[in-house]
Amino acid sequence: MTPTDPQHAPLRQALTIQHVATAGRGFVEITGRVRDWVRSGGFVTGLLTVFIRHTSASLLIQENADPEVRSDLERFLARLVPDGDPLFEHVAEGSDDMPAHVRSALTQTQLSVPIVDGSLALGAWQGIYVCEHRRRGHRRELVLHVVGS
Repeated sequence: MTPTDPQHAPLRQALTIQHVATAGRGFVEITGRVRDWVRSGGFVTGLLTVFIRHTSASLLIQENADPEVRSDLERFLARLVPDGDPLFEHVAEGSDDMPAHVRSALTQTQLSVPIVDGSLALGAWQGIYVCEHRRRGHRRELVLHVVGS
């Protein structure tokens, strides 16, 4: 094996914190900015972790070709966890806060994506999304971490 063989290159890591502005409930695609950051680090092989530092927003890998998929997901979540449900006692921050926590618990706050040949190993129609579960917009904080070579 040669020293440039990515399977035998020394491991290194990189970390950044990025902010994403949301406009309110819905999905914000972040695939491009995440891909650009990974590429700027020169990683060929590795594992990317994306973590969102919030309890009322989450992350998803989902179809990025047809926007109706995201609309359908939002309608499904609204049916599953409606705002103002009398089941919830935690209402001090508004009728959408506890549903946002439940939606976050049902989705993901961390994603792992392999890096293969310098690219995110996403499928042809997959994108990475921040899911805003509150009705009003927020500034969400992401931690991106790569270990690889």
